[in-house]
Amino acid sequence: MTEESWHEARLIPTSGINGAEEQERRATSALLAVITAVKEFGRGLTQPFGAPAGAIEAFIEVPFMLGEKRCYPDGLIRVTRGQRSWTALVEVKTGTNELGTEQLENYLDIARENGFDALITISNEISPLAGQHPTKVDKRKLRKVAMHHLPWSQILAAAVVQKEHRGVADPDQAWILGELIRYLEHPRSGALEFEDMGASWVPVRDAVGAGTLRASDKGVADVAARFDALMRYVSLRLGRTLGTEVVPALTRREMAEPALRNTTLVESLVRDGRVSGAIRIPHAVAPLSIELDLRANRVTCHVDVDAPREGRPTTRVNWLVRQLRAAPESVRIEAFAMHARGPGAAELLRAVREDSAVLVQDPKREIRSFRVALTSPLGTKRGRGRGAAIDSVLDAVETFYGEVLQNLRAWTAAAPKMRDVAELPKETSPALASTALSSQDGVELAASVPAPDSSDDGADDGAAVTM
Repeated sequence: MTEESWHEARLIPTSGINGAEEQERRATSALLAVITAVKEFGRGLTQPFGAPAGAIEAFIEVPFMLGEKRCYPDGLIRVTRGQRSWTALVEVKTGTNELGTEQLENYLDIARENGFDALITISNEISPLAGQHPTKVDKRKLRKVAMHHLPWSQILAAAVVQKEHRGVADPDQAWILGELIRYLEHPRSGALEFEDMGASWVPVRDAVGAGTLRASDKGVADVAARFDALMRYVSLRLGRTLGTEVVPALTRREMAEPALRNTTLVESLVRDGRVSGAIRIPHAVAPLSIELDLRANRVTCHVDVDAPREGRPTTRVNWLVRQLRAAPESVRIEAFAMHARGPGAAELLRAVREDSAVLVQDPKREIRSFRVALTSPLGTKRGRGRGAAIDSVLDAVETFYGEVLQNLRAWTAAAPKMRDVAELPKETSPALASTALSSQDGVELAASVPAPDSSDDGADDGAAVTM
């Protein structure tokens, strides 16, 4: 037997997982154990839900009585600091299993009866908006108990960011967190990434292509919600790579009224066959916008950049082109002039590199801003893999950020230069000067003083000041 067939010993093994129940139990135990062992990771997950920065305890399959029925939530987390204690029940699903309304409402009742603070659910479901739960429950049950949701992809992203970028003080704890990451990344763990655009994706896409889609059609709202879920997953995936928090860019009204956001996407899908969103990356020049065109089967990533506020139009274009040295020639640049209506001049980067004037429609108008965009094919399949919509969007975002957006910097005006104030000629008699030098005399005085003539053999080369 060769060593190639040997399985390395792991703290959290994936071998021996038989069925969904074992998969769920092992994932729950592994996660809760690491939360208690790695302080930074445990605090990072619990503090956003209102837990204090204290000692964390975790338990699995704690029995509770609800009326005459015995219930077993998957886990319980208790955080204690001084006299303050925060407790949350935990319900976990793995694979394609979804959270059930009745089960969650039972756990909310248990939490209320025992004076617990929250119910935390974990599954592969991704809510369209942060803070929105994927399962609807009776809102009256949320008056005294908060309900929070964590997708497995968000937990994995938090673990990677903590270990690889923020750091773990204790080397042994860092290794333990690494073992959890290895486990969650394994296909048999049941902690799946965003895997499906939904059963309505293909019918809605076909209706868009045929021009027969209506807002009342079945599945349109679901596709809009799936698109927002995809935006959240793209944010988590990119944030995991960059080691920072990347979030969808939404208006305050959209965050306050999730239904409004869904309605807007449905209207755009019916009218134009397109859905669009944006993600906000810390310190990037602007949010990264993503648009899916279901008619043309294209995905476009773009960013809007303010142009410099000084210089000729071609100078402003060259300022942008210099920052796009590593960008592919297929990048499209559109220049918008000040006070101009309609679309601006647009050309591919290859043409702009040869002649920056191709983006200048009117030399008398100042260029206000640029749009830098990159378009690629959109997959048609609803799942993952080659030719799938999800993978094509992920590839488009990573390519655009890596080759375009991360190299762009906002324009800043140069610091003002100190003006040299011209002095009176040294040989000028003080009696001929009407006043002392003023800051307003520099330019005029310098212009009135002729340059010394080297052929004058020491003659008086000063200019007389008129009295």
